[in-house]
Amino acid sequence: MKQLAHAFLFSGPRGVGKTTCARILAKAINCTNLTTEGEPCNQCESCLSYNGGKSMNIHELDAASNNSVEDIRKLIEQTRYVPSKARKSVYIIDEVHMLSQAAFNAFLKTLEEPPEHVLFIMATTEKHKILPTILSRCQKFDFKRIKVEDIAKHLQYISESEEIEYEYAALQQIAMKADGALRDALSLYDQLVSSLQGPLSFKHVLTHLNILDYDYYFRAVDMIREQNHIDLLLLLNEIIEKGFEAKDFVVGLTGHIRNLLVCLTPRTLELLETSENVKAKYKEQALRLRPTFLLNAFNLCSDTEQKIKTSSNPRFLTELALLKLAYLGAAIDLTTLPAEPEKKKRA
Repeated sequence: MKQLAHAFLFSGPRGVGKTTCARILAKAINCTNLTTEGEPCNQCESCLSYNGGKSMNIHELDAASNNSVEDIRKLIEQTRYVPSKARKSVYIIDEVHMLSQAAFNAFLKTLEEPPEHVLFIMATTEKHKILPTILSRCQKFDFKRIKVEDIAKHLQYISESEEIEYEYAALQQIAMKADGALRDALSLYDQLVSSLQGPLSFKHVLTHLNILDYDYYFRAVDMIREQNHIDLLLLLNEIIEKGFEAKDFVVGLTGHIRNLLVCLTPRTLELLETSENVKAKYKEQALRLRPTFLLNAFNLCSDTEQKIKTSSNPRFLTELALLKLAYLGAAIDLTTLPAEPEKKKRA
């Protein structure tokens, strides 16, 4: 902590911990008894005052709702005061890209020549919207989406700490639904646990999050491979009767076929974010299908997904797509037949 930049910029997708890390860093900067790992001790006067919400040296500004020139001028006015019993006055500006052009310009002067006792930590989901003159004066850290397995393991740790019974597949499904955002995963987990009347099961998660079981997509692809259009249409009807929209099924089927394409080579297999047992099912099904079929099916589903957004009858459009998929393999075979030799002309 002896050498610090005067401004940090944390950028990345929503819900990955940018603001949380900014708060931890702010607390660590003023901590008087850091651990050997560089973490705040949570025991010194500075840490205790921050944990109790009484710190006068760490300030937060939400730029989404305080983005005017006046708001920035008030913040700049505050920077004149030297911190009491602390090393730095830390200013956390969340969603900094929401500042107006005039506010950025007003902030730039202070960022160019900041007081010695001031440090800024900015967080944003849209780094490209920030002025290059601001970016050039910050130490930048890019946050990435959190992997499904990492989120699931964190939820497992919470479940075991709180003595909550669970199925690991349920935690993985929550992690997949969160799409790389730990904050969303924790929010979903909290909602599900509060409605529990038993263990946190995979079925419970699917029901409460209104997610279609991936088993439907495996069955649908098997029916497509067998050209079984009758059972395919009945499967769609079953899904709709369960309360799902036809477009939801199309979106899910497109994603399923994408996953099958990913399974075709070991190098791309790591792009598949799911449990090991489901990965095995994908690999097994992918081996029974030709790459040309999967590529054409993916294209057809993706095209239907776009058309369905403006369709007045999504179900009919989905049924048409399923019928095309059912006979797609036969159509590909016809296009790859060798051309008939030309008949010799009579003399």
